[in-house]
Amino acid sequence: MTGTSWKLKGEAKRQSILNAIPEKWRLESPVPPATELRDVTGDYIRQYLTEHEITITETDAVDIVAQTSTGRWSALEVTEAFCHRAALAHQLVNCLHEVFFEAAIQDAKQQDEYFAKHKTPIGPLHGLPVSLKDQFHAKGVETTMGYVGWINTFQGRQNDPRSGTEESELVRALRNLGAVLYCKTSVPATLMVGETMNNIIGYTWNPKNRLLSSGGSSGGEGALIALRGSPAGFGTDIGGSVRIPAGFNSLYGIRPSAGRIPYQGAANSLDGQGSILSVIGPIAPSARSLTFLFKAVLSQEPWLHDPLALELPWRDEVVRETRALIAKGRAGSPTLAFGIMKYDGMALVHPPIARGLRIVEKTLRRLGHRVVEWTPPSHSIANELLGKIFNMDGGADVKYHLGLSGEPQAPEIVCNENGIQMTASEIAALNVAKREYQKQYMDYWHSTAEVTGTGRPVDALFCPLAPHAAVIPGEFKSVGYTGFVNVLDYTSLAIPVTFADKNIDVRSANESVDDSEHIQWDYDAEAYDGAPVGVQLVGRRLQEEKMLTLAEYFEEEIARDTKERA
Repeated sequence: MTGTSWKLKGEAKRQSILNAIPEKWRLESPVPPATELRDVTGDYIRQYLTEHEITITETDAVDIVAQTSTGRWSALEVTEAFCHRAALAHQLVNCLHEVFFEAAIQDAKQQDEYFAKHKTPIGPLHGLPVSLKDQFHAKGVETTMGYVGWINTFQGRQNDPRSGTEESELVRALRNLGAVLYCKTSVPATLMVGETMNNIIGYTWNPKNRLLSSGGSSGGEGALIALRGSPAGFGTDIGGSVRIPAGFNSLYGIRPSAGRIPYQGAANSLDGQGSILSVIGPIAPSARSLTFLFKAVLSQEPWLHDPLALELPWRDEVVRETRALIAKGRAGSPTLAFGIMKYDGMALVHPPIARGLRIVEKTLRRLGHRVVEWTPPSHSIANELLGKIFNMDGGADVKYHLGLSGEPQAPEIVCNENGIQMTASEIAALNVAKREYQKQYMDYWHSTAEVTGTGRPVDALFCPLAPHAAVIPGEFKSVGYTGFVNVLDYTSLAIPVTFADKNIDVRSANESVDDSEHIQWDYDAEAYDGAPVGVQLVGRRLQEEKMLTLAEYFEEEIARDTKERA
């Protein structure tokens, strides 16, 4: 395609997304620029909604299903409320790639008919609207994944019989569970970016501070859920792509170990690369919503439908054990221990992130938990492994899919489209180096049993999600804080803590400038003011039940300490 043709095709697709929004939900007057109005959450978006719509859309997933599964709310009224709010969210921050509200409303009506006839819900997610990152295939809905060259194709292939008929395994499971699917959210083309932008919808802005990014690559999910245009959704994560948008938008998001949530049938970048697997995880405003969705998906026995899914059902015994440790801690017995890592040796954090970690540490100490300084094997090794794995094909995948339309590569993309492909022997050596690093990290984690005082290694690690809060566009320079988790295949959650405050989070006058090669001191207290601040909770491999239980515990406790400091 010529430069003009890919632009025109992207513009046409962008307009078709807007055209799919019912006229009654379109904004009549322009939204003030971000320089005049940063925050479009809360009261700003509420002005376009009825009181009942506000009540519905500001209820979390668990309580929504408590209403829909008992007939107190109809699936139809809940679906329409979220469709309306999602339509508004897109017009405020550019967060949607696909709008299929009419199909969702028909699905909701069928659910209501089923409930009226049988007096029972279809499944554990009956009537719950769920949003999806634009990697998941749903019947009758296009998947572009941010590529202009994928428009009107199946993953870039013309006349493929799967076009419009394919459904990802997760989509099948969600429908069986009773979820109502109604939109797919924006991603950066290639997915390999910590921000969200593409040549179809442009840039996806942070709803809390529209001068900043919503994160990536599940940035559309983060922005939509932050505006409560969705009660919960699913993203993917190969270097931080669930956790970064969750943290940047004051949400909870989990990166499970590979094999827990089915990936079968989802579109992807670098498809077939198996050294570090992309994984699927939910994002939501509450920790218990993550647990709710995670448990529901596992109830569908995905290992029977996805050859890479592990036969590992939800483990209630792990939840009970973790809650027992928490209860003993409340009674004054030091039964839990946590590592704290404030700096990974590569990228010093900005003042809001440092303050967020101090809040977490204060919470841990107030609760009587052991706190251990984290001094693991060098994270620079993990960062180097990550970069090599992302570029092992020499950028061939990125180059091919961008080349379908001739659109340019965004400078933020971490893959080099003009690199050199590794040989099979080089890939094998890289995999050996990764395994050796995993073993070193495992041994270090086990060694902390000597200093915790609990008779066990640390139960989890707290560390930054990124050096900064929701980032200034173009300034995401280090994926090291999340990427090491992907190298290790550990379980990790994003947990919201506070918000950047220009009156508190200032750089001291005598502070030296960081001269690391990864990130320079570019902190601007005024620009970052109001940005969400999240931290990362990291557990060992396949510890999803334990980490989710701890996240629910800390949700209340960290909020208490944050409120007291306000």
